[in-house]
Amino acid sequence: MNYILEPWPWYVSGPCIAIVMYLLLYFGRTFGMSSNLRTICSIGGAGKKVSFFDFDWKAQKWNLIVVLGAMVGGFIAHHFLSNPTNIDLNQQTIADLNNLGFKNVGTSLLPPELFDWKNVFSIKGILILTIGGFLVGFGTRYAGGCTSGHAITGLSSLQLPSLIAVIGFFIGGLIMIHFIYPILF
Repeated sequence: MNYILEPWPWYVSGPCIAIVMYLLLYFGRTFGMSSNLRTICSIGGAGKKVSFFDFDWKAQKWNLIVVLGAMVGGFIAHHFLSNPTNIDLNQQTIADLNNLGFKNVGTSLLPPELFDWKNVFSIKGILILTIGGFLVGFGTRYAGGCTSGHAITGLSSLQLPSLIAVIGFFIGGLIMIHFIYPILF
């Protein structure tokens, strides 16, 4: 058995996340991926046009390393640490996905029915990405952060607004997958 290809168990990955959160809180930092988009826009000069982007982005340079680490870590995990086996799914889930038009369910984490370039560059794909991107951007701004910021940083520092936001994320996800997604696909 090759242990390097197995996912980290919760009792290893959970404490690692807790240690990172403790260090961030100790040094007065907060974690969230959506704030990096604001930083990147500010670096690009968006602050000259929109006051929201006019801030000292240099104070957020450390957080850009988080984005770089996520990209490099994802690349390494996918290309060197992944175990390309089928995904063990419930038979009812497989039947439901087959009914929605998915073929070879469970053979890939990124089904080609959603992530193939021909689907992305179709009219439907462009509309979904544009409308979805707007809604995600609006939602993260309106909620004052993204899922990672609220669920990891906010909940670990016992912030009530983050608890409310995370509950809202889950309700929105349930509405999407059970009501909106079947209409779109």
